[in-house]
Amino acid sequence: MKSIAVIGGGITGVTTAYALAQRGFAVTLFEKNRYAAMETSFANGGQLSASNAEVWNHWSTILKGLKWMLKSDAPLLVNPKPSWHKLSWFAEFIGNIPHYERNTVETTRLAVAARQHLFAWAQAEGVDFDLKKEGILHIYRDKKGFEHAGKVSQLLAQGGLPRRAVTPSEMKAIEPTLAGDYYGGYFTESDSTGDIHKFTTGMATAIDRMGVRCVYGKDVQTLNSDGKRATVITTENGFEAKEYFDGLVVCAGVESRNFAAQLGDRVNIYPVKGYSITVQLQDEQSQAAAPHVSLLDDETKLVTSRLGLDRFRVAGTAEFNGYNKDIRADRIRPLIDWVNQCFPGVNTRQVVPWAGLRPMMPNMMPRVGRGKAANVFYNTGHGHLGWTLSAVTADMVGNVIQKALGHADSVFPYASALSINRA
Repeated sequence: MKSIAVIGGGITGVTTAYALAQRGFAVTLFEKNRYAAMETSFANGGQLSASNAEVWNHWSTILKGLKWMLKSDAPLLVNPKPSWHKLSWFAEFIGNIPHYERNTVETTRLAVAARQHLFAWAQAEGVDFDLKKEGILHIYRDKKGFEHAGKVSQLLAQGGLPRRAVTPSEMKAIEPTLAGDYYGGYFTESDSTGDIHKFTTGMATAIDRMGVRCVYGKDVQTLNSDGKRATVITTENGFEAKEYFDGLVVCAGVESRNFAAQLGDRVNIYPVKGYSITVQLQDEQSQAAAPHVSLLDDETKLVTSRLGLDRFRVAGTAEFNGYNKDIRADRIRPLIDWVNQCFPGVNTRQVVPWAGLRPMMPNMMPRVGRGKAANVFYNTGHGHLGWTLSAVTADMVGNVIQKALGHADSVFPYASALSINRA
């Protein structure tokens, strides 16, 4: 039985470990925290959103970033302080603008395919994660945003995702609690929401039952490979330990760039900070006034999800500020104000703020597949769609590893997408 080390215990690491365990590998998962899903997979927006598959590589994104650079509460905020990492990332980001349409279609195709895996795994393992299959409603306050959404819808359709335009009155029928005046919207009935933390921890329990060795609380310091044997060096309480495996797969979020450099690969991930608030719906009025249908406000770049009876999650914005996890009050305030404006009946006295670092590649596509060494693999760089794409990329990398180190009985039909981020 071949041994595989999975580096990282977030959504991609845990699902990758699950896919490998299904294929009969002896899997060891390394996570520096005491529990799974304690970093970027802790409190995201909750959307399983194929309808949000549009990549950001568009000139309008650049213009908005320049316009908002000195506005601390802007949906997209770029720290003007230069660094080689940031400059190289943005240069590649601009270089991928010509591939905007192709990459949006491909991301949509992957997001649609991911659903069957994620739902099947949750059902098979008995994982309750506050799943709501109520669809996602995109809302627009002006004609310009609505018309751009119409063009995006054409790309989504090419990727296999139908969504329909809705009038303001239809929006009100879809989600009666939504207040305000809108030009129109787009509704994707097949999208859904859920609690990423509950799902990941539930799947972590599942892989433990399957015999995956989960090593928590040990910080991975060094990775190396000679192509035949992979080495993982960890530290805990000042003590160093070295372990050997037949192969390894890097699923380490924003840390993946540094690990890839150790292994001789270039994975140009940048940490893009996002914020969320979890509004505690502690009274019946708030529970009745909070939406059940998930929303995406393209103007403010905010998304919502209803998590059970008494939690309402609002998340979004993008901050390019390096490896910084500070929770800034001037970035949280607009999220609370948005709730007060759109859902005035919700009491926002009890709000839990959070910030996490999204691992983003310059072309907004995940890095899935082999590294330079024959036994090194990657499943990382999912950006704002890690929750949405995780199950399909786990299955994809599982097939690649099975072909490289074992015997593949079947090949996932979307394996052609592995060429997306090989370099």
